[in-house]
Amino acid sequence: MPRTITVGLDGSPESRAAAEWAAREAKLRGVAVRLVQVWEPAPAPTAHAPFLGAETYQHWAERIPREAAEGLRLRHPGVEVSTEQLSGSPAEALAGAAKDAELLVLGSRGLGGIAGFLVGSVGLGVVAHAERPVVLVRASERAADEHETDAAGAPSAATSFRPVVLGLDLGSRDETVIRFALDAAARRAAPLRVVHGWNPTPYYAYGMAPDPGIQQLLADTDAGAVAEVLAPWRRKFPDVQVVAESSFGSPSNLLIDASRDASLVVVGRRVRQSAAGAHIGPVTHAVLHHATAPVAVVPHD
Repeated sequence: MPRTITVGLDGSPESRAAAEWAAREAKLRGVAVRLVQVWEPAPAPTAHAPFLGAETYQHWAERIPREAAEGLRLRHPGVEVSTEQLSGSPAEALAGAAKDAELLVLGSRGLGGIAGFLVGSVGLGVVAHAERPVVLVRASERAADEHETDAAGAPSAATSFRPVVLGLDLGSRDETVIRFALDAAARRAAPLRVVHGWNPTPYYAYGMAPDPGIQQLLADTDAGAVAEVLAPWRRKFPDVQVVAESSFGSPSNLLIDASRDASLVVVGRRVRQSAAGAHIGPVTHAVLHHATAPVAVVPHD
């Protein structure tokens, strides 16, 4: 099967922004775009309600993906675009459609005047269950937002890409997330900004004043651990400038702050099941809701 980037399309501004992002990413990767529209069957009591006639329903169902595909082909020449319609639960259908794709891209509704994402149940369900990386894109996302400002201080897609930001979890030794972030940075010819947050030892939380010497020792130890993890990756990707930041504070807050000057934020999700079902993790959950750049969630063991 040809390599593709799959997009969940429903005609909303969020999904149109996701399709535009996917087309730009497809050009970087040299792959095709597949627009997937999912129709959820109506419950039995309302299945025969005369909201839409059969002809109107079919016209609307065919028009959205057709017009979206035509627009992408015009704006992104050279990118192959196909469409597909599926039925069933949107979260399950999209997660299934992503199995053979390099990425699944979804739109997320912005929180009004508050910068960030409002990730609904479908988006969270897909992120929690998809076996492939999922990228969430805000409705207001533009190509220029991912690039440095020009000499006049204005956003411009003609300038270099902003850094790719990676949230590094020292508790996970899986290489999938780091490799994805470095590959994204290499394709953009952008730096990789690695962000790791650490907190003081538990006894500080019980009213004991922090010892500056001990706190500096903890900071140095943490920075050394980050450098050790990244050392082999610097050799594997010698053309990518890697800037590591080990800082005191909440990992989610540090990543949200870093997203303001990022072209892409990359975080991980452990593939594991709890009694309550699939788990996204508190840091990834916070970043999905409040980051101001597109967020890639990469599943890993």
